[in-house]
Amino acid sequence: MSLEEAKQVAANYAVDNFVFNNSILGIGSGSTVVYAVQRLAERVETENLKVTCVPTSFQAKRLITKHNLPLGELDTNPVIELTIDGADEVDSKMTLIKGGGGCLLQEKIIASCSNKLIVIADYTKDAKKLGDRYKKGIPIEVVPMAYVPIKKKIEAMFGGKAKLRKAIAKAGPVVTDNGNFILDWVFPNTDFEWEKVNQDLTMIPGVVETGLFVNMCYKAFFGQPEGHVVERDMTMTREIR
Repeated sequence: MSLEEAKQVAANYAVDNFVFNNSILGIGSGSTVVYAVQRLAERVETENLKVTCVPTSFQAKRLITKHNLPLGELDTNPVIELTIDGADEVDSKMTLIKGGGGCLLQEKIIASCSNKLIVIADYTKDAKKLGDRYKKGIPIEVVPMAYVPIKKKIEAMFGGKAKLRKAIAKAGPVVTDNGNFILDWVFPNTDFEWEKVNQDLTMIPGVVETGLFVNMCYKAFFGQPEGHVVERDMTMTREIR
């Protein structure tokens, strides 16, 4: 089974087993969420399912409208029953790295307004500890005028290197949906207490948000190369055939 098929298996399982009629859903960003939205659209068509979809990014909004799903906003739907999102890495304690696609701020806002956050991913995102698999670092969204002093403070406080994320199809840095820059902090191989690190990072003036999602994920589903799904939460890990 290919990596894309593994993503689809995880996405389909989550949508089939956790999305119910008359739900307000947060729709995350990234390649695996594409399959979740496709499956959600199929269920809406075949089952006449009623849902409202609140996007975490411009990409998510386009996905929702492309599949003719009802689009909602946070100001009219401040309480979200379930958010389905991807992750760049999930460790054994259900701490996430998110923001590889640059949408971490809105993703965290939507997750914080959700009763449950479910992560869907392929098996390459499943790690014992952060940094085992995802080597690009923890994304940190920052106010543009302050990125240099913030970079220096992060490196002084925690070690490693904080790199300004450069754009691919334009000259200069990546600019988020919120008009900010992103520093990718490649952290040293240390046993960090991630909740404390996240708190310390957010206290630096000019840091808008981090891609560390601590104690926010209800369940994670990893599509496997053999075609099954591994489900994990804070209490157990099990295979679903």
